[in-house]
Amino acid sequence: MSETRALTVGRPASGRRPTASLTPRERSRRRREARGAWSLLSPSLIILGVMVGYPAVLMVIQSFTDYTVKNKVQGTLPAFVGLENYVDLFTQSDFPAVLMRSLGLMVVLTVLNMGLGVLVAVLMTRLSRAWRIVVSIGLLLAWAMPPLTATVVWGWIFDTEYGVVNWAMNTLTGTTDWTNHSWLLNPWSFFFVLTIIIVWQSVPFVAFTTYAGLGQVPGEVLEAASLDGAHPWKRFWFVVFPYLRSILTVVLVLQIIWNLRIFTQVYALQSRGGLASETNVLGTYLFRQGVGEFGATAAIGVVMVILLLVLSWGYVRTTLKEEEL
Repeated sequence: MSETRALTVGRPASGRRPTASLTPRERSRRRREARGAWSLLSPSLIILGVMVGYPAVLMVIQSFTDYTVKNKVQGTLPAFVGLENYVDLFTQSDFPAVLMRSLGLMVVLTVLNMGLGVLVAVLMTRLSRAWRIVVSIGLLLAWAMPPLTATVVWGWIFDTEYGVVNWAMNTLTGTTDWTNHSWLLNPWSFFFVLTIIIVWQSVPFVAFTTYAGLGQVPGEVLEAASLDGAHPWKRFWFVVFPYLRSILTVVLVLQIIWNLRIFTQVYALQSRGGLASETNVLGTYLFRQGVGEFGATAAIGVVMVILLLVLSWGYVRTTLKEEEL
């Protein structure tokens, strides 16, 4: 009994034998397996290094220089300025305001997308097959539409002269106060329209992913909870949610990243009448600042990458811990 316990305690958690106890033949087989794995991974690692690693390193280097379009045209080397670009970014520009605006918008969009997406997924489980197909087609159409096309369509709906929304508001109020009303000129109404567009296109992804995860919940468990008198909210939180935790975590991280990187919808609405100075988010701010000032733009890019890494680090750490178990 004690010998068995000693063997069990001394064995590695992974279940693999220590290298020292392997025979020469087993060591040779492990080396061949390792070489085979690296040979398969090498092309992907090389491509990843060239496509991602090199631009990232170059961006970090340029963020410490005064690299401008003048250096690029004349072929001269930029001067090293240290942290000057980062100091100017937070003290002599409107980047802090843009950053806070982007974070606030990201929180609102993420909460709405996750909440409405999960709600739609749960409702789809209660629908008949015919209605579920109809709802799925509607969600697919919204999801498949390109962001620029969706923005143009919603831009016409909220158009100042021909928009359906202004006509509907005049009809409901019985006045002409909404005639030629601009929904994009005021920053608050601008972000209201932007939120509608992004939520309309993002909810289908959350809904479909959650709906697929709901299929993993055993019906017997839900039936037992119902027989025990559990409230529907308690059934979802204590029975369904544990099965969906890993799925919803991935979806949440993706939503945070996507909502912090929005560009097309914001830029298109700004082109239709929005004030860029009051509605810029990180993506459009980086685009507009990037003309000529490459060093300052690189500093903005580095800050964005660090911010995204910080926001997604919790998920990465959890994933690594689960793989070790």
